[in-house]
Amino acid sequence: MNPASAAVGGAATFVWLGMVLAISFLEAPLKFRAPGVTIPIGLGIGRLVFRALNAAEAVLAVVVIVAVATGSPATAAVALTAVAAAVLVIQIAVVRPPLNRRSDRVLSGEDPARHRSRAHLYYVALEAVKVVSLLALGCVLLGRI
Repeated sequence: MNPASAAVGGAATFVWLGMVLAISFLEAPLKFRAPGVTIPIGLGIGRLVFRALNAAEAVLAVVVIVAVATGSPATAAVALTAVAAAVLVIQIAVVRPPLNRRSDRVLSGEDPARHRSRAHLYYVALEAVKVVSLLALGCVLLGRI
């Protein structure tokens, strides 16, 4: 892979990885432990934060895809890029809509314990897959410089 594409792709990959780790695995669980944060307030904050995170992830995914596509990539780089991008698309298009519907119901007064949803578990599992693929991709790309 050419050095410029590898550097840009690697940098964007590690920024993307850092954002996912900070928001999904640090901010999201901690916000509900803060004093005075109720479930509806936490859900409202979470929706805004994850909408912004997913938008930033989409931009970073495009940067990574372009960097990899223009850099004469190794097969591993292409495969890992595809995995990370596919996971993001699945999260946004398939998993987030049911999560949004559930949070709408909770925000309108439904008891969150009344109807449990597995969508959140799917989202977290996909985040874990994305983290592993981004870490591996970043290492592959920066190993080519």
